[in-house]
Amino acid sequence: QSTVCEKIMELLGQNEVEQRQRKVLILSQDSFYKVLTAEQQAKALKGQYNFDHPDAFDNDLMHSTLKSIVEGRTVEVPTYDFVTHSRLAETTVVYPADVVLFEGILVFYNQDIRDMFHLRLFVDTDSDVRLSRRVLRDMKRGRDLEQILTQYTTFVKPAFEEFCLPTKKYADVIIPRGVDNMVAINLIVQHIQDILNGDICKWQRGALNGHGRTSKRPFPEAAEGSSVLAAGKRSHLESSSRPH
Repeated sequence: QSTVCEKIMELLGQNEVEQRQRKVLILSQDSFYKVLTAEQQAKALKGQYNFDHPDAFDNDLMHSTLKSIVEGRTVEVPTYDFVTHSRLAETTVVYPADVVLFEGILVFYNQDIRDMFHLRLFVDTDSDVRLSRRVLRDMKRGRDLEQILTQYTTFVKPAFEEFCLPTKKYADVIIPRGVDNMVAINLIVQHIQDILNGDICKWQRGALNGHGRTSKRPFPEAAEGSSVLAAGKRSHLESSSRPH
């Protein structure tokens, strides 16, 4: 889903805009991994800690951060080091934007967080593709192949089937084949452009409607998976299915 979000940013031309001036930004659920105890970190370094379980995330901090973003405030987001499995001292400053793409494997799992989104996207990618991308990514992080495959079969795949896949039912749109599905991605890009142009609806900054979801026109059915966080002309697009 991170690849899909990056492609959306590219097509909108937002990745060429200075951070403070961006109308669209990406925020990752991975930034909200909990601070591990010494015992948990030792397990993580051996590939024996389950980063794909809902309890691995600091949901309270995630919720409060998203709430601040919805209210149009500048926030500091944790910076997570995937090599050492630790939260760094330095944070990332996130400035107010009109559309926020919030991506992660379990962004629909917690109801309080799920209800904040205006449009929910689920990126559906073939399991073989997910595994190959994971192997390449984790090897770049200095992990050996045996550890990567053991972690995948022990934690990642079972957690995906138990916790991530069932949340697909909450998606408004599902995107099969991920970033290769340019028809779906172009529809989403057009949807965001309509939001930015005020063609869909205008939200009062800082005001929530019900559970944070505003009225919206039907989204074209040709795509698969995504979510929007709305408040103060702030929308949040979310995708889900990339393991740690």
